[in-house]
Amino acid sequence: MNIYESLSCPTFQLNEQIARQVFDTIPEGGPLVLIMDRNGNRWPSDSEELVKLDISESFYEELCSKIDDGGEPIITQIHEHSIIATGLTTEQSNCGYVLIAVPQSSPESTFSNIDLIEMLLNQFSVIAKLIEKNNLLYEHQLKHYRLGDQSVVASN
Repeated sequence: MNIYESLSCPTFQLNEQIARQVFDTIPEGGPLVLIMDRNGNRWPSDSEELVKLDISESFYEELCSKIDDGGEPIITQIHEHSIIATGLTTEQSNCGYVLIAVPQSSPESTFSNIDLIEMLLNQFSVIAKLIEKNNLLYEHQLKHYRLGDQSVVASN
């Protein structure tokens, strides 16, 4: 991971903010959630569980490629976990991907709950959109205050 990326990449900061909001809501022993940007930076809800899954880079690349080709949500299996993956976008940003690993689950049981799963995945996009709008509003307010400060200095 590039140390300076968080300073120069808005989607890096957005993904980090999304992760902070979402991960607080995951119950202990619940699913593993991974937010991944388009550069491969990852924010897991539980780093130790992610390591235990032993997911290969080629698996991540294949999932991302399928999502980029429009085939989402992706539902597959790794060990005893059902894996659900989808893209994470807002009106202005392609943030990357969301991967959910549901323990002790099969793709069949996941498919039987596809409506619920799609609703959950859509919540990630809603959270991302709200955070992005909040960030844009904050930036707009800062610009407004700076312009106000400049006009006060100019009139003096």
